[in-house]
Order: sequence, then C-alpha cells, then structure tokens
Amino acid sequence: MKNVLVLFTLLVVPAFAKAQCAMCRAVIESSGDNATAEGLNNGITWLMAFPYLTIGAIIYMIYRSTNKTTTKEN
Repeated sequence: MKNVLVLFTLLVVPAFAKAQCAMCRAVIESSGDNATAEGLNNGITWLMAFPYLTIGAIIYMIYRSTNKTTTKEN
C-alpha cells in the first residue's frame, strides 16, 4: 500500500507543477516579453531541482550509513 501511495504521488505532483509553470508562462507571454517568460521558466526549473537533489543526497547518506560493512584487518 505504501508503494502505491509513493508511486501515485510521484506521478501526480509533477503534472500539477508543470501545469502551474505553463500558466505562469502564458500570463507573461501575453504581455509580449518573451525574455521575461524564459527567465521565469528557468527560475522555476532551478527552484524545482534543488529539493530533489537535497532529498536524493539525504537518501544516499542514509543508504550509505546502513550498508557499511565493517572489516577488521589484523
């Protein structure tokens, strides 16, 4: 059940985020300034990337600390 919830969240949440970005772009482009729209989209992409990188780093550290093998050489 837990895996289904995680899969559902991963599939649904990005669709809402992408829709919001498209709405922001449409509002900016309606004013006729495409450079501002591109800048806004680049900013949204950067803001979206860092939480994923942070969570990935945390998961990697947890994985690495739980799978350490201790070997003693005499």
